[in-house]
Amino acid sequence: MLRHPVLSVSRWPRRSLLVLGMLWTLPNSALGLLVGAVGLAFGARLRWQPRELALVVRCWPWGRGGALTLGNVIVHTGERLDVPCLTYAHRAGRGIEPPVSLADHERAHVYQYMLLGPLFLPLYLLCGGISVRNPFERAADRYARSGRGWWPWWREGR
Repeated sequence: MLRHPVLSVSRWPRRSLLVLGMLWTLPNSALGLLVGAVGLAFGARLRWQPRELALVVRCWPWGRGGALTLGNVIVHTGERLDVPCLTYAHRAGRGIEPPVSLADHERAHVYQYMLLGPLFLPLYLLCGGISVRNPFERAADRYARSGRGWWPWWREGR
């Protein structure tokens, strides 16, 4: 079972950290809400998913599939976010890996946004955008596989 990274902190500080993270990434979430609102006009639906700490825009009417996280908003083309997906390394032919949960992968991005706030998108793009080379994507895959290591520069044993 995957856990929130701050679950070992007592209840009051944990909630404070989560609220601060949500406020810090609010500009990104506002962009996500704008994108989501466009989809609502064409049949998308909204659902708050507390496990992901995100408002999920489901049944997004455009795109090939998958999901996009913007702050605490996840835009998804499917009905359910908790579906298997291939890792970036698997899709790039860098090895055979079992599918991971798309919800877990996107939750890692939510954590990354909450820590980096408005710095996330520029850093993400500087690191390679949507690609197997991007440490943010590799970290999200690692977290979805193991429940650990959502931070892009996390090292085993730390």
